Order: sequence, then structure tokens, then C-alpha cells
Amino acid sequence: MITVKNLYHSYSKDDQYAVKDVSFEIKEGEIFGFLGPSGAGKSTTQGILTGLLQLQKGEVNVAGYDVKHIKNVMFNKIGMSFEQSNVYSKMTGRENLAFYRKLFDVETRDPEELLKLVGLSDKGDIKAGDYSKGMKHRLTFARSMINHPTLWFLDEPTTGLDPAIASEIKGIIKEENKKGVTVFLTTHNMYIADELCDRVGFIVDGRLVLIDSPKNLKLQYGEKFIEVEYVAGDEIIKESLSFVNQEDIGRLKIILDTYPIQTMHTKEATLEEIFIKVTGRGLV
Repeated sequence: MITVKNLYHSYSKDDQYAVKDVSFEIKEGEIFGFLGPSGAGKSTTQGILTGLLQLQKGEVNVAGYDVKHIKNVMFNKIGMSFEQSNVYSKMTGRENLAFYRKLFDVETRDPEELLKLVGLSDKGDIKAGDYSKGMKHRLTFARSMINHPTLWFLDEPTTGLDPAIASEIKGIIKEENKKGVTVFLTTHNMYIADELCDRVGFIVDGRLVLIDSPKNLKLQYGEKFIEVEYVAGDEIIKESLSFVNQEDIGRLKIILDTYPIQTMHTKEATLEEIFIKVTGRGLV
């Protein structure tokens, strides 16, 4: 669905590259997470893939089209939801969707259906300029689905949303993926990536450092722990002990034999912890 080979991009058109020699492939029906801190090159790469930035150097094929020679028909196949909502503020939510569907040469979805899907059915007649930031984000997300895209670009799809709405958005992404939609997810939120993605790519300072599934990354780089809470005298004590450290294993046996246990559960390394371990960088 997407093939990228030796991609470079410089905003100053010199050797100061925002993206440096990036190569990867995304299979049809996959949810691929493009993960990294702000300024890592995520949005630059996405801009090239979606035709918003001109390809300078490298080979990029999106949905069967060479982005060096973009054809309008490519946009019938892709949907784009941006972190910064770019809705028409003087139009109502319903008018925004009705206008946008006219830009496509394929069958489109009913605006009423999409407004209901993202929880805006009772806000359709309000001007988008009067929407809250979260409502604008949901409208942008709904708009990205209007042409039944087979390739869906999502840039921070849950940013600025309360947990309940964010959960609904994640549910919609999963349902569309079950229908065969390929998803390119750009985010610095490792939790949503861990929950949704089949594979993730770590990008730092314009370079793609690593690509693998969250599960494989945890097996390769993560160390499993067990967290145990127990009663010692008048205190409740909590300890985190490694499964692979023999001293910790011995300590756990002592705790189990000696103290009343309050709680005990396993804990694996998070994707964020692995990202920091692999790249030496945080996500801010």
C-alpha cells in the first residue's frame, strides 16, 4: 500500500535534512504507527506521502501511485485527519461535510451518519468556528472518512479529547481497519500506538531507527517485572521485582513465604520505555 525508499527532505533545500534516508513499507490492511517526539520528521514524512510536500529525493509509492507524478484520482483513495483542525469556521459542521464530499469522484458517506459516529449529531447546525477544540478535531476526523478511504492517514487522532471520546475514536479506527482500511498513524502517544498498531517505526532526528511489532519490541527490549504489595507490621510495602534477576526471584520467594500479600501483578515494559531505551530520547 505504501513503499518509501531512501527518502530525504530539506526545508532549506541544503544538507540540513528534516528526513534522512528513510525507507519502509506498509502492507495493505495494516495499522502502522510512525512514532517519535516533536520535530522528529513524522509530519514531514506524512506531508510527502499525502502530496502536501513535494518529493525532493527518494522513491515514494502511495496506493499504487508515484507521488512524484501525483494524479487527482489518488485522493479518492486516501483520507487525512490532521492534528491541527482545518475546518471552515463560517460553515456549520454539516455544511463542512456536505462541501467536502463534493471534492471527490467516488461514492461518499452521508454527513449525518458521520456526525452521529463522532458524537456531533446534535451540533451539526452550529458553525464550526464556535466548536470547541475537541469538537473541531472530531469534525476533521469525520471528514477524513467521507470518501470511504482505503488508505487512512491519522495525525494524533485522539489529541485533546476526553478519555471517553478518545476510546470511541479508537473503536472507530479498529472497525474501519477490520473492513480492510490501511492506517498510517502518526503520533507521539505510545499508549494508543501499543493498543492499535500491528507494527511501529521509531523516528528520531529525521532517521528511522527501528521497525517492528509492539509485541516483538517488548520481547526483545523489555524486561518483565512483578509488582507485589504486602503487609509488614503496620505498613503496606510495594516492591517491583524482575523475572530474570535471580536475586529478585529469591526476594519474591521470601516475601511470599513471610508476609500477607495484598496485591500482586505482572508488569511489562511500556512502548515508551522501550523507545527511550532504543533511541536514548524522550517523547517531548
